[in-house]
Amino acid sequence: MSVPESISPSARGRVEIIDIARAVAIAAMATYHFTWDLEHFSYVAEGLTAQGGWRIFARCIASSFLFLVGFSLVLAHGREIRWRKFLVRLAQIVAGAIAVTVATLFVTPNSFVFFGILQHIALASVLGLAFLRLPAVLTALCGVAVVAAPSFVTLPGFDSRWLAWIGWFSEKMPLSNDLVPIFPFFGAVLIGIAAGRIAVDRGWIAMMRGWNDRLAGLWPLGVAGRHALIIYLLHQPLLYGLVALFTIVAPPDRDAIFRGDCNRACLATRDAAFCTDYCDCAETRLKSKNLFDSLMKNDAGPDEMSRIREITAACSFDPKG
Repeated sequence: MSVPESISPSARGRVEIIDIARAVAIAAMATYHFTWDLEHFSYVAEGLTAQGGWRIFARCIASSFLFLVGFSLVLAHGREIRWRKFLVRLAQIVAGAIAVTVATLFVTPNSFVFFGILQHIALASVLGLAFLRLPAVLTALCGVAVVAAPSFVTLPGFDSRWLAWIGWFSEKMPLSNDLVPIFPFFGAVLIGIAAGRIAVDRGWIAMMRGWNDRLAGLWPLGVAGRHALIIYLLHQPLLYGLVALFTIVAPPDRDAIFRGDCNRACLATRDAAFCTDYCDCAETRLKSKNLFDSLMKNDAGPDEMSRIREITAACSFDPKG
């Protein structure tokens, strides 16, 4: 007996385009993480991946993953939750999230991942179940509201790591290498659920499944998309390890990176002679206080950042002192 598409869309076979989209998102994330690794080991400018186009790129990657989480939630369960499959998958994601937190506690203790993309996916998968039977338009509107909420709600009490996962923190965002809070990112999951619901109700899933034969040439991406979790867990340790090994062969010139960044920032407001003295002062004092490496690794804790700001402020008043 055939299973109605609206009850369990995935029971009629995989939708290859979704797996391929997931693989493309993984490839984009690997590109971003490799650049972050280069920054962490001081091969590129400090702070590169946290600003400008790289910052937008990171947000787009996270949002695309979470949209696919919502869409896939509809494909996997339709209007009837398959609890065994759901709980097994949830357990795998939670285990992966814990592994990421533990690993980053050892590698970057001051900026460890306490609520990154996997933690978000785990919680969003549970919260998303409540929206599977709601009208798509209502779910989409809720998604838009979640995305917009941080523009209107900021609470200083949410700046701590205990509450930052909600996303209502003020300008002082907690230090983490991968912070993906509920607001605004859960909005992408809800919009994905709404899109999946519309696709199922209008018969678009069958049409998308009809593309499978034409996409056969992209089967490596399809396989990667079906194993996205394991690829996610393995790719960053491998990339990080490769860059770490490369530092043995060709160590980065952290002094040159620091001086370049410092001079660019300083020359925006002061003359070249002052900036030379200021950067000399800052570098010398940061090294003497054992703060230079933490700063260059972008892993300075709150207390260390306070001391760094005090040193740079003192150098700005008396660069030759």
